[in-house]
Amino acid sequence: MSKTYAGVRLRRLREERRMSQAELARVLGISPSYLNQMEHDSRPLTVPVLLRLTETFGVDPGFFSERDTSRLVADLREALAGELAESRISAADLTELASRLPGVARTLLDLGRRNQLLGERLAGATDGRGTGPEQPRSPHEEIRDFFYRRQNYLHDTDLAAEELAHEIGIRPGEVVRALAARLAGRHDVRLDGESGDHLHHYDQPTRTLHLSTRLRPGQRAFRMATQLALLEYGDGLDRQAAEDFPPGSPAHALARIGIAHYFAAALILPYSAFHAAAEEVRYDIERLTDRFGLGYETVCHRLSTLQRPRLRGVPFSFVRVDRAGNLSKRQSATGFHFSRAGGTCPLWNVYEAFAAPGRIHVQIAEMPDGQRYLWTARAVTRHRGGWGEPGKTYAIGLGCEIRHAHRLVYSDGLDLTNASAATPIGMGCRVCERLDCPQRAAPPLGHPLRIDQHTSTFVPYPVAGPET
Repeated sequence: MSKTYAGVRLRRLREERRMSQAELARVLGISPSYLNQMEHDSRPLTVPVLLRLTETFGVDPGFFSERDTSRLVADLREALAGELAESRISAADLTELASRLPGVARTLLDLGRRNQLLGERLAGATDGRGTGPEQPRSPHEEIRDFFYRRQNYLHDTDLAAEELAHEIGIRPGEVVRALAARLAGRHDVRLDGESGDHLHHYDQPTRTLHLSTRLRPGQRAFRMATQLALLEYGDGLDRQAAEDFPPGSPAHALARIGIAHYFAAALILPYSAFHAAAEEVRYDIERLTDRFGLGYETVCHRLSTLQRPRLRGVPFSFVRVDRAGNLSKRQSATGFHFSRAGGTCPLWNVYEAFAAPGRIHVQIAEMPDGQRYLWTARAVTRHRGGWGEPGKTYAIGLGCEIRHAHRLVYSDGLDLTNASAATPIGMGCRVCERLDCPQRAAPPLGHPLRIDQHTSTFVPYPVAGPET
């Protein structure tokens, strides 16, 4: 068994709880000097100490593993692809940096992204498309990172929503009735069955919530629950959004909406009941949609948030992709890395889902760092309702690390121990490290190509070796 050195993460955990070394040492039943040695990586974490830490603070043991840094390392490799190739910095060097100096690594990451943005601005300006000064990242990208940093779990929000669900009597089959009664009884809000071109619209002067007649019951419940979050949990929305964004900014407003959506999902699918049901049916998504009367995407998104201390579900990554490869939603409680540029991997099974809508596709996929995941994917379609009107089609992907795969019904019959059976995928062709991939759609950054007019290869972008 390999030794675990996690001094930086141990110190961060202690400082977040505002504890001194003496206080934490007393809780763990060890001497302050021994704790000091562990925090400085002079000694590894022992199994008894690790167990006491997980019991005391409710953190997953994976918090202290190298997987905790895998997303940061992947982000660095993407943002600094060209620079890393020229400087010959190895993957081991990046891992060491992310593990021992995560603050420095995040600063370097931010600088790399700013450099990329500057290059895009200059390229746009030369074509006459310069847009002038703007934020380093769009507000929507900031919101994705807001949930990404929190591993897609908001503890206080989840608890508040579950408490309200118990108070108003949220039960499968009676969600819309319970929400309507709360809106009317507590807030004097009446429901109207037409909202014009909007799916929903709340008219504050008349206290009327207009809901489109095209919405299915589960969709109506979600929008009613969102409005209830805005009315009853407004202070909580402001407080959590202000942790990362200044009040009054576009990102703060979008964060409030995102947290309200989280509250709504936690209200109509209360944590304890939903977690118990998911464990009972081994995360069978279709059985959960039938039991709770909600859509496939809503259930998948809720499954990706089950990270409550001492009552954790399987840590999932959730993604919504269109046919063109655009990621319109991506959240993760795992180390899986979503590329910010250059598209996604065409070998990923989310694209197979479009060929057979309504069927769940299962894939064991391996990332370039050797980490394997079990992915499920299914296409879902939404229509506005009328004949000939354009609709929306997405593939919904839900994946977990292979070490959790046995808990899922979708792993039955699969060989989870055979690494050679996994499909090799990457973060996207532009930054993918798989240089011999025949499906590559763009040259790899930071690698000179071998160009020979007399030779063709199965690999579309062959890389020059040292001899050339």
